[in-house]
Amino acid sequence: MRAGEVSKATGASIKALRYYEERGFISPGHGANLYREYSVQDVRIVSEIRALSVLGIGLQQTRPFLDCLRDGHEHSDDCPQSLAAYQQRIDQLDSVISRLTSTRRELDRQMNVAARRGFRSVRTQMKETNVSLPQADALPNDLPAPEDDGGARHLPGRQLPPLTFNATDGKPIKLDDVAAGRWVLYLYPLTGEPGRDVPRGWDEIPGARGCSQEACSFRDNLSALQALGVAQVLALSTDPADYQRDLVDRLHLPYSMLSDPQLCLARALDLPTFEGDGQTLYKRLTLVVHGSTIEHVFYPIFPPDKHADEVLAWLAANPRTSETSA
Repeated sequence: MRAGEVSKATGASIKALRYYEERGFISPGHGANLYREYSVQDVRIVSEIRALSVLGIGLQQTRPFLDCLRDGHEHSDDCPQSLAAYQQRIDQLDSVISRLTSTRRELDRQMNVAARRGFRSVRTQMKETNVSLPQADALPNDLPAPEDDGGARHLPGRQLPPLTFNATDGKPIKLDDVAAGRWVLYLYPLTGEPGRDVPRGWDEIPGARGCSQEACSFRDNLSALQALGVAQVLALSTDPADYQRDLVDRLHLPYSMLSDPQLCLARALDLPTFEGDGQTLYKRLTLVVHGSTIEHVFYPIFPPDKHADEVLAWLAANPRTSETSA
């Protein structure tokens, strides 16, 4: 079978097939025309990798199951090694559940302490009006982490260009005139639509997945960011403006999003991008800006659902005295 046929049969992208080949999981032959030819076993292995990924079993952890198939067993979990791999995954989940439960208890404790001081978080206000904040789906725990390719090292100290974008609240936003003090601009690739799967092969692209989760993390931490002197939070991507407005409403985002389908900011600042879902998209990065000067850059960002905590930690460690006292 050719790569396109395998992709259609298994749901794996062409890029994913190349990645599996580079990692030694499949070994397609080559015909006279040098096109890759995939065997029935290659297709079976790719399908098994995809099925196991749904259970949160990462690529490297699939080896016992794939070896079981290569040994001639009908099912990938007919071997003791596969059962051991299942148990290892269960133990990992138990550990994560325990850690998250402990973290939640501590967060609840600190929130109650803050509430007694008169602090009102976004989540507290929503509870008072009997409205629950919508949450994005949890991220798979085996997503590949992006590597620092140096694509943002030139940005600290640069001035934002005088570009104007229409925000989701209907107001024009001029990037070099957002606020006199500190503010935050985070860039993301794209967000998934409700009820639709992420683009094929999206999870295999380092740093691509997690846009809705990142948006929620900035939403839930907005009060804390403001307490550390952040005058405004904005988000920017190539997503259409209409879809961004839907996203703001759906996730109850208390900040505006900017649509840049022509990648104007990328061209002005030479920002890192990548090809995905048939288009050029922004790589995930965050700018801490003072006035119009880029003060600090977070790049690469991983995991995105915890990124607002990273921004908070940096702000706390790098206060601007005048803004903190104000």
